[in-house]
Amino acid sequence: MAESRDYLEMSFRSIECFANDGKLDAEELGAIFAIAEKDGEIDQNEIRVLKKIISLIRPSELDDAMKQKLSEISEKIDL
Repeated sequence: MAESRDYLEMSFRSIECFANDGKLDAEELGAIFAIAEKDGEIDQNEIRVLKKIISLIRPSELDDAMKQKLSEISEKIDL
């Protein structure tokens, strides 16, 4: 089976989200995470990309919805 390329789609999607308004919201992060989950397995490339995307979130963007989304993701991968 060929290696999943979902991490590339995740990267591209994150660029679109950040380019839109300069920040990432919980809904956008959820959509990016859904790409990682869609094949039923979150591989190391997807985890690497998720961690990089999450590292770009500024403290001012950490509203309740974002904290909840980060908590949900953290339950599935080691942040």
